[in-house]
Amino acid sequence: MIIFSTAYLPPVEYFARVINENKIFIEVFETYPKQTYRNRCKILQANGLLTLSIPVNKPFGNKTQTKDIKISYDEEWQIKHWRAIESAYNKSPFFLYYRDEFYFFYKTKIESLTDWNYSLFEFILKKIGVNELEIMFTDSYFRSDNYKYDYRESIHPKKPINTILFPRYYQVFEDKYGFMPNLSIIDLLFNLGPQSKDYLIGVKKNLRIL
Repeated sequence: MIIFSTAYLPPVEYFARVINENKIFIEVFETYPKQTYRNRCKILQANGLLTLSIPVNKPFGNKTQTKDIKISYDEEWQIKHWRAIESAYNKSPFFLYYRDEFYFFYKTKIESLTDWNYSLFEFILKKIGVNELEIMFTDSYFRSDNYKYDYRESIHPKKPINTILFPRYYQVFEDKYGFMPNLSIIDLLFNLGPQSKDYLIGVKKNLRIL
């Protein structure tokens, strides 16, 4: 079995681990941890790397499980995130192709963080041509030794990556910052479009060499 955390527009590595799998589990019974991809993603914009974070509420304080995490709409984060995404990728080759469908999510209020992430995850899977993946949510918490591959904590914004595993592709601000690997999946999708799946398959092969 293969298990992942829930994630907001997760990085390329996350999707590379998912690609060509038949079934994955998404953890929802863990105690919700801070400062992870569960509620944040990284994009490249004119001023450099930008982290987009979804504000959340914890109904049971620090003991709240991921399945119970609620999205806070006290601030207009959807507007801010969409403006940042549009500014970053408006000149990318495929942004206009996906824009209207993608914008729909930023006009829709979903209460649960897990549900929000899943909706975007499923949408992007379809756009990159993954149609037969079975996605299961956990019904209890199990330790790592219950899974063949456990990516709940290994895919983390604070963990270093081996950049050589991520081949260069065109990025809008590459001339200014150089190629930035392993950004949010939308960076890949908006820049490579239908070729995103082939890129992910290549990264998966590289990751298996480790």
